[in-house]
Amino acid sequence: MVKLTMIARVTDGLPLAEGLDDGRDQKDAEFYKQQAKLLFKNLSKGHNEASRMSIETGPYFFHYIIEGRVCYLTMCDRSYPKKLAFQYLEDLKNEFEKVNGNQIETAARPYAFIKFDTFIQKTKKLYLDTRTQRNLAKLNDELYEVHQIMTRNVQEVLGVGEKLDQVSEMSSRLTSESRIYADKAKDLNRQALIRKWAPVAIVIGVVLLLFWVRKKIW
Repeated sequence: MVKLTMIARVTDGLPLAEGLDDGRDQKDAEFYKQQAKLLFKNLSKGHNEASRMSIETGPYFFHYIIEGRVCYLTMCDRSYPKKLAFQYLEDLKNEFEKVNGNQIETAARPYAFIKFDTFIQKTKKLYLDTRTQRNLAKLNDELYEVHQIMTRNVQEVLGVGEKLDQVSEMSSRLTSESRIYADKAKDLNRQALIRKWAPVAIVIGVVLLLFWVRKKIW
């Protein structure tokens, strides 16, 4: 099943359009959107030259195609047929080029073609059920092969394996420091209470002591 669809300009990584999903059927939706944006950023720097690629990320696969300096990317369940995912992207590419082709280079703001979401949603529904006659025909189409499309891991592609470890380490350190800070704050509050009430306790103690001594003498 298609979970996420994004289109971006390769030259600068600018997001041009996106399939607007509410994210209720998918945990960590924002996390994967950020990964997709990092992929676009890397592509804009020329780090990945493959025009078609599948990228493993958690329980999903990113699939993308690059055509005319535009990257068409989708994220699907691991079980979703790779062949259908790329044909879905081909359909998006053909329509996007036809409708917005002459405006892509001049787009100046993110999601300048957000209205393309209507076509994305309509096309996604066609690819929802892999068992329809239409999709079975596409799966059996021998002229469209995806076996040679490279598959890589998202950390390998982004080159962030080490950075992710650093982020994790930093997060642990911040958590530890937060605990230390909380303990220190408690100590300071305790000391402040002692300073505030100690003189009162001493005076009460002296008064009681005098009262007791006086009682003993008399």
